[in-house]
Amino acid sequence: MTCAVHFCKMLNLMLVVLVPILATAQPYHNVSLGSPLNADNSNSAWLSPSGDFAFGFRQMVPGGGYLLAIWFDKIPEKTIIWSANRDNPAAKGSKIQIFTDGRFELVDPSAQPIWSAALARSGVAYGAMLDTGNFVLVGNASAVLWQSFDYPTDTILPSQIFNQGSRLVSSFSETNYSSGRFMFLMQSDGNLVSYSRNFPMDENIGPYWVSNTVGSGFHVIFNQSGYILLTAENGTILDILSSNGASTAQYYQRAILDYDGVLRHYVYPKSGDSTVGRPMSWSVLDSLPENICLSMPINSAWGACGFNSICSLGIDQRPDCSCPTGYSPMNPSDKMSGCKQDFVAQSCDQQSQDTSLFTFRDMPNTNFPGGDYISYEQVQEDWCRQSCLDDCLCALAFYGNNKCWKKSYPLLNGRLDSSIGGKALIKIRKGNATLAPPSNNSKKSNRSTLIITGSVLFGSSVFVNVLLLIALFLFGFHLKRRESKILHPHLANIRSFTFKELQEATNGFREELGSGACSTVYKGTLKNKNEGLIAVKKLNQIAKDSAQELKAEVNSISRTNHKNLVQLLGYCDEGENRLLVYQYMSNGSIASFLFQNSRPNWYQRVQIAFGTARGLCYLHEECSTQIIHCDVKPQNVLLDGSLVAKISDFGLAKLLRDDQTRTMTGIRGTRGYVAPEWFRNMPITVKVDVYSFGILLLELICCRRNVETGVAEEILADWAYDCYKDGTLHLLVANDEEASKDIKRFKKFVMVAIWCIQENPSLRPNMKRVLHMLEGSIEVPLPPDPESFID
Repeated sequence: MTCAVHFCKMLNLMLVVLVPILATAQPYHNVSLGSPLNADNSNSAWLSPSGDFAFGFRQMVPGGGYLLAIWFDKIPEKTIIWSANRDNPAAKGSKIQIFTDGRFELVDPSAQPIWSAALARSGVAYGAMLDTGNFVLVGNASAVLWQSFDYPTDTILPSQIFNQGSRLVSSFSETNYSSGRFMFLMQSDGNLVSYSRNFPMDENIGPYWVSNTVGSGFHVIFNQSGYILLTAENGTILDILSSNGASTAQYYQRAILDYDGVLRHYVYPKSGDSTVGRPMSWSVLDSLPENICLSMPINSAWGACGFNSICSLGIDQRPDCSCPTGYSPMNPSDKMSGCKQDFVAQSCDQQSQDTSLFTFRDMPNTNFPGGDYISYEQVQEDWCRQSCLDDCLCALAFYGNNKCWKKSYPLLNGRLDSSIGGKALIKIRKGNATLAPPSNNSKKSNRSTLIITGSVLFGSSVFVNVLLLIALFLFGFHLKRRESKILHPHLANIRSFTFKELQEATNGFREELGSGACSTVYKGTLKNKNEGLIAVKKLNQIAKDSAQELKAEVNSISRTNHKNLVQLLGYCDEGENRLLVYQYMSNGSIASFLFQNSRPNWYQRVQIAFGTARGLCYLHEECSTQIIHCDVKPQNVLLDGSLVAKISDFGLAKLLRDDQTRTMTGIRGTRGYVAPEWFRNMPITVKVDVYSFGILLLELICCRRNVETGVAEEILADWAYDCYKDGTLHLLVANDEEASKDIKRFKKFVMVAIWCIQENPSLRPNMKRVLHMLEGSIEVPLPPDPESFID
């Protein structure tokens, strides 16, 4: 009996599959040639005959850009099911039109194309929005020349056929419709696959669901009975992707690759008289895969939730992303952005490594598979803990069944589920210490120790007191030496040169590399031990300022260590001669590259932007003493032999103590790069460097100075914002073919730069957020007018 029922069900499905649903059989509300639809606040649209669907513009956020989209028009949610320009929102005043020459094109207010339909042949007679949710362009012979069903974004609808080569790309988030992290693809080999994307690049890095129908799969059909079927070319059903059918007469339906990577079949009752009592909202009938947390392959890197985060299935069967103890979200507004450490990680410096400062937090049924670098069998849990504690590279250990896996940072593909068993042992600093070093407290503790010890002396014999005094002296001497090492951890690596040594190394300061208001830089060679080329910065003979500048540079730079900072090798402080010795940068500054004929190519300029941002991020947030550079400009970003960007010249840097977040001082910096707060008697913070970086970023991507000498009223920053606002960014890259081909990234960089140069410092992002936006790990919001700030 069961077999007979199953056969009847399959037969019914086959019959529905074999009934063709032709677009040309649908009633039309024709859109004639030349009829425009404008992106404005009127919410005008082209409706289907029943009014179920609308084609037109939807504004994403108040004051934001517009999507050319199709949506369910009769439900309050106005759910979008297709868009033409998801990664390139149109400005107000843009329009879509079937031109008289047959083009179906979205153009910006200056008539520049944003998107156009890929027509196989000419002869468009009219367009129409159908009751199936399909927008079609029809020729003179009533043949469909183009249809939105052939170019899905993240959704398919009943009557839609998903052919080989078709794909769905998830949105970035629930509210951001731009391309996201996952893809659902009907491959040309017949295999239907869900992939993680190498976001923000458009490439696949790992399948997490496959149909295993290589050689037999042909297309996916969403039929009128509400079943989603994978079929062979002859119509044979190979797989039922959604077996909980629903009548299209009673329910609106859609299947969408949600932003979390799950393909879900949704239904929405068309009236309140639903016999099954479903509420008036979208309900899920089926999900594929059922548990994406466990479906992610071991080598999927960030998994379903990002680096260092844990994925678990919530009550609503949706993935829930959380951070382990001691970690917090990278971006609280994007739950899939991953997590960051909130404590100082264990150092591999033998002098500073102290295992007593760290402990573990147990996370039962939690694992980060794929990130282990070594494993052990037949060991006890205590042995596993101690092994991870003694290993500075170990951020977490997983223990189960007498086995121990050690994993390094970042933690990959975290998941929590009762089926996992075992436990994750995450290593954190005791007391969940923050990045601020506990120097003041330790000094208080030392003083307290001395006071307590002193009080004991008065109650002891003279001989004992003498012994205690000797011990106290030795203890104090040890503490002073230890404190000195802590306060100057890198000074041992800084070499002291004599003036004669540097005079010989530079051949009498003969070859000048560059000069500024405070110093001149010369090329030199250290002959001892084949140390190679150096750059010697000779500070000007200004007795009052140069001594302070030398002290500031040596103290600040000696504490820095980052691949995107120029390394300080030594110094000379001999009489009136004060010099600094740096590693030599064979390719000079980016200024000489950008504004001459031998400019770097687009890819190199992108890498230089990344490197400069990383260096500034380190100075502001990661080194022991926060440093404001105060003079970020192309002349102060140097390039080594591999064109790696390295920030130089800390002579104008202003250091902040641990208890400071801002300072008031005189104007510093260079014309064209100086933040407006310098002129407004406002507090000076790290945001002045963010402003300067924004100008530098525009110069990098446009290969043009912000202020051209002798050219009146032609400021690059103003021009770039006008081009962005008017949708004419192509003017900025008119002579740069490589940048033009990567216009999406170019636009993102312009948007980041506009955020950086906001007149109001509080609107500027910090450098860590700037870096994440550039790299694509977080989205770039639409920037406001930089000059909207009023004192």
